[in-house]
Parts: sequence; C-alpha cells; structure tokens
Amino acid sequence: MLRAVPRTLLRCLLPAPPGTPRCPHGSGTPGSSPRPPRAMSGPPGLKPLVAVGQVTSTPDKELNFAACAGLVREAAHRGACLVFLPEGFDYIGSDTAQTLSLAEGLDGDLMGRYVELARDCGVWLSLGGFHERGRDWPTTQRIYNCHALLDPAGHLVAAYRKTHLCDVELEGRVTMKESSFTNPGTEIVPPVSTPAGKLGLSICYDLRFPEISLALRRAGAEILTYPSAFTVPTGSAHWEVLLRARAIESQCYVVAAAQTGKNHERRTSYGHALVVDPWGAVVAQCREGPGLCYAEIDLDYLHRIRREIPVHGHRRPDLYGTVAAAGLAAVP
Repeated sequence: MLRAVPRTLLRCLLPAPPGTPRCPHGSGTPGSSPRPPRAMSGPPGLKPLVAVGQVTSTPDKELNFAACAGLVREAAHRGACLVFLPEGFDYIGSDTAQTLSLAEGLDGDLMGRYVELARDCGVWLSLGGFHERGRDWPTTQRIYNCHALLDPAGHLVAAYRKTHLCDVELEGRVTMKESSFTNPGTEIVPPVSTPAGKLGLSICYDLRFPEISLALRRAGAEILTYPSAFTVPTGSAHWEVLLRARAIESQCYVVAAAQTGKNHERRTSYGHALVVDPWGAVVAQCREGPGLCYAEIDLDYLHRIRREIPVHGHRRPDLYGTVAAAGLAAVP
C-alpha cells in the first residue's frame, strides 16, 4: 500500500482533477491525443518522475505483454520519463521445460514490440529480467536472465545479465535452482545516464550481494534498480530491509519493480514494488495487485546527503580493500 513519509517524493495514483494536464512533464491534456507527449518536454524545474510496475506474469506471453503495455502507456500519460518492469515481465513458466521453450533472443518478436512501445510512448524502459536465448543457445540450451534498458528511440542502451543465480532451498516452503537452466552473466554493466539519473542495473537475487551495489556506486550510479520476483517467504522477511540497506550504504535511490500474486499453480510472488530514497526512506510503494507507484528523483537531495555524510570518502581500502568491478572506472 502507498505510504506517507516525512519527505514526500510520491506522486499519488488518483486521477488528476478535471482540466488538469495528465503529464506533469508534458504539455498534453487528458484526451487531447492518443499519443502521449514526450516525458521530459515540460516546464523547467520539475523533477524527473519514474514509474515502478507491479505485475502478475503467467506463462501466457500475450496477456503479459498487454498488461505491461497498459502500465507503460498509463505511466507515460502521467509524465514518467522512465518506467520499470520486474523480473519475468515477459512470462513466468510453470516448469523448466516451458521456461526454456518460451525464451527468445533480444532480436526476437517480443523485444521488438517493447522497442515500438518505448518509441510510441517516448519513455525509457527498464525491462528486467528477460528470458534471453543468447548466441550460445544452440550449443548450451540454457538461457540468460537479462535486464534490458531501452531509450525513447527504442535503442537497446544496455543489457545486464544476472550474475548471481538464485539457488535456494527452504525446507518445505521454497525450492529454486536457477543455475540448472540459466547461464550466469560475466560482467557488471557501467551505470547509464538517463533523464532521472545514472542508472545501475541488477536483478532480484543480486540484491543480497552489497558488493555489486557498492561497485556501481563507485562507478557513478545514482539510482540502483532491482527488478524482482521474490517469493512470499523470502519477501516478507527480507525484501524491504535489503532494499533500504542498499540505499543507505550506497546513498543511491533504489527502485524495485516486482512480481505479485499467483503466477501459476506452484508459484506466488510477494509484490511490494517500491522506491527508497538515499536516506533509506520508502517514498513509494505499490498497493496489492498489479499497478504502478510513482516517485520523483531529487538528485540535489541525493548529493546533499552524500556531502553531509561522506561515507564514500571515508572508506579504508588500506584495511579491507576496494569493492570494484572489472571494466568500471571510478567516479569521484
């Protein structure tokens, strides 16, 4: 459910009053055009608005795309410049065989439709994780869990492949063996400049490894994103506290789109998609069921926190080394 917090960056989900423009960052009015205005084309001074999706994916890819596309269009009409969808936004298979059979390449039909959606809506799309058949599919018959980032022109700006695979067994409750059909990624992707800030890409189980968030922060990230499909037992115990911890230790915004509800007969997801600010406050959170929550990204506030508590400069690499990733240059 949506929460009230002392620092209100949340945009409510209620309809705008009659006659009020639906796009805070655009010049359109309700019903003026079937094509939403460009998200960042509005008056100066407004902070970037991001939209965070919560969906219930099933094995039906067509129904999943219709649901996700509806959320993206709604977010674009409200003026969001960047829309986040969760892990498994494309589908969640009922077993390993179905999961593998439904997978596509990044050059396949489904990603092509999201490319068109980004162009039509004029928004950035964070799509993670996509069940990707990589170039090695013919020889490995294994997929990648890929976080794809599209710009408003539909260009694939970045593709991060999940490096930490979820192999867990909670006796009598949850058994997952992602490594049995998924290849681990081999690199961390440099933060990407977007209208909302520099975006660091991760996926779900990566949340449990602070090293990746610290490496992305060192490389200049201002927003960390964890599109996820947490189970109910792990989500109820760990979801919010882990997300807030990543925000506090990195002094970044943390954005976490989520799966929610019954995906199929053997799986139910936790939900609670949310946004955490660099102070560690939850500033937006989805209600129960599919939907969106919205937050403004205030980079002035972020940099103020970093100035006031300069933990990045207080680290002692002489005592415990430096958390860094190959290929990522440090940013002051």
